[in-house]
Amino acid sequence: MKNLKVFSESRAAVNLQAESEELLVSALDVEQNRIFFASSANIIYGINLSASQQEMQWTINLCLQSELGLPPILEAEDRITGLDYLIEQEALIVGTSTGDLVLVVPTSNTVDVVGKVEGGVKTIASSPDGALLIVATGFGQLLAMTQDWDVLYEVSYDLDNNLETFMSGTRADGISGLSSPFSQVRVSWRGDGKYFATLGCSGNSEGLQRLRIWERESGTLHSSSEPKDFMEAAMDWMPSGAKVAAACNTSKTKNCASVAFFERNGLERGSFDIYGTTEAKIEMLKWNCNSELLAALVRYDEWSSIQIWSFSNYHWYLKQEWRYLGKNKLMFAWDPERPMRAICWTAYGLVHLLTLCWSSAVYDASIAIVIDGVNVLVTPLSLSLVPPPMSHFNIMFQSAVQSVAFTSRGLESHLAVGLSDGNLSIVKFPNMNMWDQLEGTVYETVNVDPGSLIKIEFGDLRHLTWLDPYVILGVMHCDGDQTSLYSDFISNNWRKCPLMSGGNNGVSILVEMELVCNNVEEVEPGCLSSSGWVVKSSMHTVIESSVVAIAANPMTRCEAFIQLGNGDIVSYMSKEGINIAPAELYKEKRSNLKGFLSYCPWMYPIPVYDYGKLKVLIFGLDEDGRLQVNGQVICSTCTSFSFYASAAGKVQEVVTHLIYTTRQDLLIVANIDEIFHGDVHYESMGNGQSPVGFGNKLQGENKLIREGNHDELKVWERGAKLIGIINGDEAAVILQTVRGNLEVIYPRKLVLLAIAGALVDKRFKDAVSLVRQHRINYNIIVDYCGWQSFVEAASEFVRKINNLSHITEFVCALKHENVMETLYKDILLPNHQDNKIECGSQIFLSNTDSPLEFGNQTIIKRLEPGNEIVSKNCKVRAVLEAVRKVLEEEVSKSPARELCILTTLACNDPPELEEALKRIKKWRETEIASTMNEVDGGLHKLNLSAEEALKHLLWLSEPDAVFHAALGLYDLHLAAIVALNSQRDPKEFLPFLQELENMPSPVMCYTIDCKLCRYESALKNIAAAGDAYFEECLQLMKSNPKLFALGLDIFKDVGKRAVILEAWGDHLFSEERFEEAAMAYCSTCSFQKALGSFRAGGLWKEALTMAGMLRLTTDEVSSLANDLCEELQALGKPAEAAKIALGYCKDVQGAINLLLTAREWLEALRIGFLYDMGELVKSQVKLAAIECANLLILEYEEGIEKVGKYLARYLAVRQRRLLLAAKLEMEGKAKEDVDDDTFSETSSNISGMSAYTLGKASNASGNLSTSSTGSHVRTRIRTRRKVHGGKIRAGR
Repeated sequence: MKNLKVFSESRAAVNLQAESEELLVSALDVEQNRIFFASSANIIYGINLSASQQEMQWTINLCLQSELGLPPILEAEDRITGLDYLIEQEALIVGTSTGDLVLVVPTSNTVDVVGKVEGGVKTIASSPDGALLIVATGFGQLLAMTQDWDVLYEVSYDLDNNLETFMSGTRADGISGLSSPFSQVRVSWRGDGKYFATLGCSGNSEGLQRLRIWERESGTLHSSSEPKDFMEAAMDWMPSGAKVAAACNTSKTKNCASVAFFERNGLERGSFDIYGTTEAKIEMLKWNCNSELLAALVRYDEWSSIQIWSFSNYHWYLKQEWRYLGKNKLMFAWDPERPMRAICWTAYGLVHLLTLCWSSAVYDASIAIVIDGVNVLVTPLSLSLVPPPMSHFNIMFQSAVQSVAFTSRGLESHLAVGLSDGNLSIVKFPNMNMWDQLEGTVYETVNVDPGSLIKIEFGDLRHLTWLDPYVILGVMHCDGDQTSLYSDFISNNWRKCPLMSGGNNGVSILVEMELVCNNVEEVEPGCLSSSGWVVKSSMHTVIESSVVAIAANPMTRCEAFIQLGNGDIVSYMSKEGINIAPAELYKEKRSNLKGFLSYCPWMYPIPVYDYGKLKVLIFGLDEDGRLQVNGQVICSTCTSFSFYASAAGKVQEVVTHLIYTTRQDLLIVANIDEIFHGDVHYESMGNGQSPVGFGNKLQGENKLIREGNHDELKVWERGAKLIGIINGDEAAVILQTVRGNLEVIYPRKLVLLAIAGALVDKRFKDAVSLVRQHRINYNIIVDYCGWQSFVEAASEFVRKINNLSHITEFVCALKHENVMETLYKDILLPNHQDNKIECGSQIFLSNTDSPLEFGNQTIIKRLEPGNEIVSKNCKVRAVLEAVRKVLEEEVSKSPARELCILTTLACNDPPELEEALKRIKKWRETEIASTMNEVDGGLHKLNLSAEEALKHLLWLSEPDAVFHAALGLYDLHLAAIVALNSQRDPKEFLPFLQELENMPSPVMCYTIDCKLCRYESALKNIAAAGDAYFEECLQLMKSNPKLFALGLDIFKDVGKRAVILEAWGDHLFSEERFEEAAMAYCSTCSFQKALGSFRAGGLWKEALTMAGMLRLTTDEVSSLANDLCEELQALGKPAEAAKIALGYCKDVQGAINLLLTAREWLEALRIGFLYDMGELVKSQVKLAAIECANLLILEYEEGIEKVGKYLARYLAVRQRRLLLAAKLEMEGKAKEDVDDDTFSETSSNISGMSAYTLGKASNASGNLSTSSTGSHVRTRIRTRRKVHGGKIRAGR
């Protein structure tokens, strides 16, 4: 979906030396950008297409006598019939009607006759590589000549007539050969130069000709077509080599001319008809250098036109038509290197250069308006996504369409169309809500009454742009001396603007027209209207510069931005003209209006928010693929771009995202805020190319796009381009492939943005619809604004959704995970911070601290900073409780509602299966009662059976969990129903249920509780069974020690409590909780067991106390003290052992030795002096202290040595890693690809560093140990690299 427009044009004139002189043939010099013409006076003119008017003329007359007095090269009656430029020799080869081949060197003005052929020269065509020259003679011969003018071969191109026929001048059918109307010959090469085609021989008796394909090397006829009525020898081979285009005369069958396409084998493959009447004749066909466009030169009775055709989706479109009035001869050529540059000239020397560009056919409100000759194909993409040539409806005009301009502001939509006959047509569209009625219709239009407007002779108005629904602006280009031609028409409304530094490429006239619709006829609602439009007034402004593009200001009516030829941008105000100081003006008003680094044919201004203020950003894309804004290059490989506005449907659409494609077939979604403020730097793919870079952080070539960036998508088909965006909740990106079909994708970032906007506006139905359509995680509905806010809006959520199936899906998808922190962390920022939800101009604030009761939990809305974990764990339960409450209170009773409530219970965390089964049990009882006519069961009227509800619950939950929940209700009948509906084998559960049924009620409950691991309930139930089951109670407590405390609360009998306490003490002793076990034993007066527990725990004071409680003898206490002393020494408590030895064993020397072992020097001295052993103790203490000091000094010295070695090793490793990283960076390798395990292991082995040794490992066992552990070391290093990313890190 694209249209072809002229964005730049210039004119030049060849100063012919005689009035009757006409230009006949031409040749292009690509290297020096020159074009040469040969005239009927045998004069060769040269024009430099890039020079100014005064410097571009070059002439040489081949009929004049040379300066040396030599005769002229050509006689007066001779005519130039062929002309080509030889790149290798930088010279022109000229062929004449008498057969002369003349070499002309423009740089030295030298002329040389290099050969002569019999029969005269019809045409000359050099091969694409310039190594071979094909000359067609008047005798029907093809001569293949080298650059040295040697003839390689000579063949006849007219196989229907022999050489004698041409020489005699009479064909077999009696018609003169030399005067035949089929005397024109056309030679066209294939792009690779292996084949060439010819057309234009005399033909057979019926005037039919054949298209012939020849081989380059031998001149052998490769193939030929069937005889057809070809027209004017108009033929050209597509440079890509796929097809040969030839003009055919089909006026007898189709009342029009047509263009047929032939393959290399001569078979016809497709055709299309030329617009026009039967008098239309195709004189020339030309492909552009990239085979994308086909130009047809068509002559009518009153004018000649150049039609530009394009092929897409198996259809040929007429994209442009330029009409030239009069009967003077018109010629055309494409630039051989610039595919979108066209050159037109007339026989009298007027040269017209036009530069074309493709423009998107998708306009405001995602409306596609595609030009196809006299038709405009209109398709609102938001209603029907169909590619051309199909369309929603068709508008037919009176002549071919050159340019279109569409505006849609409010309820009014207007289409302005510039026609090739110089007329203007305006079409008024109905309200878009009524466009469904237009599907499949064809509407014929009428032209605008020009009124006081100048009627441009050739339809030269370019860049049509609406400033207002009734004001339109266009540009007309003319040379400086041509402005006087228009002064008579616009003397009253003429304004002249000073030079805008836009380059001296002629003069541009801005034409502003104010329109009025005087249609008195009533238009039916939903219909188009084009009658009654009149130009009320017009104003013209002259700019001494070329105009590249015009775009209306999206923020202000009656204002437009105009881009000049050098990329500068000026503003234009209706009724006022050009603003020559836009930068200063917009700095004060809305934005800095900066130009582009180079001219950009594609320019789009967009409204954006900057810190709450509405401003304008102007984006531009130049021919080299540089996407620019504010004097910065965003992307250097851009192919197409568009914008997304998330605020669709509001009064002012504000663009939030830029979407563009690159030559690497990437689709990039960029945030406008990041571009505007220069906060983000997108980087390239790591392949030497740099797609993008933003703002002030643009520093040369960019680097690697971070892995996992969701802002880019890989386009699945090469060459696909972005043609449009559907704004708002649709969030659709429309791509068109090279072959023409349309593809729609929904970038995740835009979809999430649309969902976020719907949630902030509390449009829950739209949000759920987007989530379901694009398979987004349902948790975003809760997590985006925070679950606390969602709980508050639960009633509104249920009411607006109004679809219980969708609510059920939402309930089933809820998880504790916060997707805004995990799944969509890098795509969308959450809209809640410190309990405030803010988006755009709307703010939601949880300003209440009242608690919410959910089951047995209390949840506070306003959470403190440390309560994040509580918040996460409460999310599912809180949301489901809120939804269930709304369903029960506000939604009318229905089967779907009951199933939805069951879903909220089953999906709760933890699942409330017992509550769900209670509801099902209640429904079942109601059904039974209703069946027995005991009550009028209200729920039974809902047509929801308990069995259906149970099946729904089983589908949501694990069958085993539901079965266990049924057992937990102690309802064996319900458990049996659950088991049957869960497809269990009756042999598995019936015996168990029958066994339970035969048990006493407490024992049955106890058995069920044990099976369900509900041991507290089991203890209570078995305790209620009587004293006969006390032993089972005791065993249950022993197997579940946590029940001992509950058992003490249940049993009040002293004897039973003693048994429970002693069993509890045994359990604590087995778990080595000796002090607690001793306390339990003491509670039952089991002092002997308590003594053993204290001894086992090393509690000597409590143990000796228990000895007193047991009334042990002195010897028994002394023996116990000795045992405790030894045990404490073994436990590493010599100071405690010293106390026992001194206090209970009366061993002073032993106590002193124990104190020295514990390094209690002062306490040892005190005891020695107390018992008159001072001198002995001094010597012992001194020796022990010296020995201890020496040991500490030795350990300190070893530690210093180890630290030194560690530091040397660290510095060496750090230096080696830095050197390795620098080397890899110079070689361009990735650091992750290098495994430096060898370096680390070798260095470790050489240094001999170890945390436990001081010397180097030199013995065999040490080497063996190092080798055996090497593999384990490598494994650990690789594991560490996987965790840390495997990057080389500098030491710290």
